[in-house]
Amino acid sequence: MSLDKVLIVIGDATETLDTMYPYYRLQEAGFQPIVAAPEKRLYQMVMHEVKPGWTITKEWEGYTIQANVAFKDIVPEDYSGILFSGGRAPEYIRYDEHLVRATKHFFQTNKPIASVCHGVEIPAYADCVRGRKMATVPKCKFDLEVCGGIFVDAACVIDGNLVSGRTFHDNGAYVGPWIQLLEQARASQ
Repeated sequence: MSLDKVLIVIGDATETLDTMYPYYRLQEAGFQPIVAAPEKRLYQMVMHEVKPGWTITKEWEGYTIQANVAFKDIVPEDYSGILFSGGRAPEYIRYDEHLVRATKHFFQTNKPIASVCHGVEIPAYADCVRGRKMATVPKCKFDLEVCGGIFVDAACVIDGNLVSGRTFHDNGAYVGPWIQLLEQARASQ
């Protein structure tokens, strides 16, 4: 039996916990996480936190992760769902035409979608958030709202097939409901 494949969208400076927590949760639920990035190569993840006494986010290197597929080679129909990881990567990769094409597919076909932190910048740029409620890190509220989305400051926001959280601190709140949507979709096949 082949496992249902689920995309995890990353790039250089993707947040480590935003990526690795759902990566392993997908495996636990019997899905195959497929890491998608600008190129099929090894990527450096980072860790972000606002340290005591700081007013901005501090960043340092996290683990590395291998991308299984380049954006240009994604066949969206082959995947059951998608997750837009956070970190600094979304700001840079959101302009990739192949990623935009794949992103639109998941919204148009109503497949389970998850987004955390800066991940919102990808569906926002792809013009997929109009009228949709989403959580994101407060500093990305503008990116969401200027593209027609509705910011909700909550650990888990579910709007139909779209599940979102603010930061990795919300992993325990939003990843489970997203996996439940993936499981429901798998059961109805």
